Amino acid sequence: MKFIFQLNKLKLLYNFFLFLALINIFFSTEKSHANTFSINDIEISTPFEINFNKDEIIDEGFLEAFNELILSIVQSKDQKKLKNTPINQIKGMIETFSIKEEKFINEIYYLILNVSFNKKKIFDLLESKNIFPSLPLKKNFLFIPVFVDQNKNQVSMFSEEKLFNNWNLNNKKYSLLNYILPTQDLDDFDLIKRNINNLETYDFKEIINKYNINDYIIMIVFKNDNKIRVFNKIFFNKKNNLKNLNFNEVNFNNEYEILKFIDNLKLVYEDFWKSQNQINTSVKLSLNISIDNTNNIKIKKFEKILSDMDLIYNFYIYKFDNNNNFYEVIFNGTPDKFLEVMSYQNYDFEIKNKIWVLNEKS
Repeated sequence: MKFIFQLNKLKLLYNFFLFLALINIFFSTEKSHANTFSINDIEISTPFEINFNKDEIIDEGFLEAFNELILSIVQSKDQKKLKNTPINQIKGMIETFSIKEEKFINEIYYLILNVSFNKKKIFDLLESKNIFPSLPLKKNFLFIPVFVDQNKNQVSMFSEEKLFNNWNLNNKKYSLLNYILPTQDLDDFDLIKRNINNLETYDFKEIINKYNINDYIIMIVFKNDNKIRVFNKIFFNKKNNLKNLNFNEVNFNNEYEILKFIDNLKLVYEDFWKSQNQINTSVKLSLNISIDNTNNIKIKKFEKILSDMDLIYNFYIYKFDNNNNFYEVIFNGTPDKFLEVMSYQNYDFEIKNKIWVLNEKS
């Protein structure tokens, strides 16, 4: 009789732990595979006429949101491959959308949309077109523009330089880079003037060290008659990247031409930044990870980190027992890269029988 009682007790305990594990699966991993890219505040307006069709206006918002997403995660050389993506295909990649605001003013209909795209479906589309996307990471760069008139052998003061004054006037919503311009310091100007004949090798350290920014772009525009050469020093992650660019004649007294010139340069810098954060979606590393399932807060935290990580292609629980949930995680990268990004989240792993056992660092 005592044996039967103990057996029933064990069954009750097993059922209890089974119930807890099922709760973890069905409630903590909802939409775990449906990571999203969110594009917010898409503004559409159209005259309110007899043939007004709200669905068509919303479709226009979807298209604009898709284009904004592509501009932020795809380098310019590949963006044209996605130019004619059908609206039905775009709608098939939308996870959720919401109308943030709509109103009628003077017979004009105004709409503001928030749209979330399924990250996995977006990556699948890009991979089908042999496009490697980039992580949409925002970045601050110290930006020092120098304008040199080689005919006169002189450097312009920042305050006199139209490039400087116009640089941040026409920022795009999808841009990832934020340019921190230097203050207008006469000592800085004197330093640049003294080094006018060796600007390409001058390190600008006296100026850079005044700012608490690790990464910077030095842009030196050399104007010689009708020839424009732009020498760029892009310092990122403790490495110098040098880029020489040549342009046709630019009228620096014409604001439209200046803004166009600035847009072209910003495109180069955005592409450089995207190249540093590219995801090789053709590499899909499958990892089996176990995590203690007695701590629901720990599980939710881990799953949220996976959901928010752009390098995670997919993840799901493939089995569980009384003590652990076992996840299959598909990662776009190498094992070393996975360990690196998880280390930033204060996680490390112990490998036991091909299972990566998750530990939190103390």
